[in-house]
Amino acid sequence: MDGQPLTLVVCGAPLAARAAEVANVLSARWAVSIVSTEAAGTWFQGATVDDRPRPEQVVACPLTFNSANKVAAGIMDTPASGVLCDALGAGIPVVAVPMVNDRLWGHPAWASTLRVLREAGVRLVDPQSGRVGEVSPVRSGTGPEVVAMFDPSWVVDAVG
Repeated sequence: MDGQPLTLVVCGAPLAARAAEVANVLSARWAVSIVSTEAAGTWFQGATVDDRPRPEQVVACPLTFNSANKVAAGIMDTPASGVLCDALGAGIPVVAVPMVNDRLWGHPAWASTLRVLREAGVRLVDPQSGRVGEVSPVRSGTGPEVVAMFDPSWVVDAVG
């Protein structure tokens, strides 16, 4: 692995199926380590790297409702939430691609979670358009379409 250390956090949503591609594209510039949640295993078979350097950049792709809410509340009960909480606390740049369906998007905690993440400096990338900043819900049941149209270069562009 060449380059500065970057940790890719993979959470349990359909977009996790593209995590290997995201890691591959990022590895052109960064030394990529992967940390995945247990729920990501439905779509992603990569193993969490336990012995990894502290990252200089963190990418969460996808970032789920559950993981985002935990991180916004400072809950470090998994390696994935631990990486994200540590990065936010240490001022390490974080890029996140939230994949949250429209049903959960309306939950009262979600607006607060997005606000906390933005205020902490997290660069949010919309999984449907690649726009940085403003993200939108994924219509329930359209996960395969979102996965198919997702471009891993959107993540690289957001990392800078």
